[in-house]
Amino acid sequence: MPIQFQHILWGYELTYPDSWTHQAVEDADAFTAPMDTLNPDLGAEPAQLVVRGEWNWQRQPIEPLWNRHIGMLAGMMGAKEVGSAPWKLGEAVGLEAEIVLPKKDNRRLWTGILMRDFRVLHFMVTHPKEMRAEFEPVATQVISSLRFPNRILGIKVSREGIPLPPEYEPVDPTTILADILDPENWRAYSGKAGIGALQAFYLREVPIHNWDMEEYVPFPSSSDLGFARLQLRRGDSKIMLGMMPYDPSGTIAASSPANVVLKVA
Repeated sequence: MPIQFQHILWGYELTYPDSWTHQAVEDADAFTAPMDTLNPDLGAEPAQLVVRGEWNWQRQPIEPLWNRHIGMLAGMMGAKEVGSAPWKLGEAVGLEAEIVLPKKDNRRLWTGILMRDFRVLHFMVTHPKEMRAEFEPVATQVISSLRFPNRILGIKVSREGIPLPPEYEPVDPTTILADILDPENWRAYSGKAGIGALQAFYLREVPIHNWDMEEYVPFPSSSDLGFARLQLRRGDSKIMLGMMPYDPSGTIAASSPANVVLKVA
């Protein structure tokens, strides 16, 4: 029975075979086919589809994003681009390419990126060359199942009615913001989602939950704010929502995890 995977933060879903395994790896999701179900004589090299989201709040054109994506692959894998081509899937548009790896590498590598509104999804398919006939049609079917549902059901909300990301738990707000003078007016939620994914989540869910967004300061941006901020209003209720990036190593980046804080006016 096929399994439907739904990424609540990035707002997409796809369907993959129940014999495959899914694993979240940092800011990406890897879908791996078991070797013994495809060709048991090919060894332990995995056949894998990897999907990673990127927050494109500036709505940059697809070409510079693609060039950066290809450059990262080349740096990691010694790869060379071979004739990228336009790619369209539903309402998402982007680019795709077969990648030539060094001759000593027995893998095939395909990659592509798709953009829809502020979201960019990066795709990478890799597998042993001998496995192409078995794996490529299935991987193509999985990618073709990609959908961006208008609404994702079952999202929890705070007592004020603010949508909450999955696996975020309430914490003392002073553990995140030490200089709060009126902690009774603050709420805080701790989790591990990347700040880009959180922004994708809130810009989608805020209007669905009938909040008006009066201001949005993205992260990263030219602002020196250091976090993403939303000013929200619903009737007489006003909420300041901050997505506060953190990193145990001390280096904050566009993919850093973030906590969520709310100030109730």
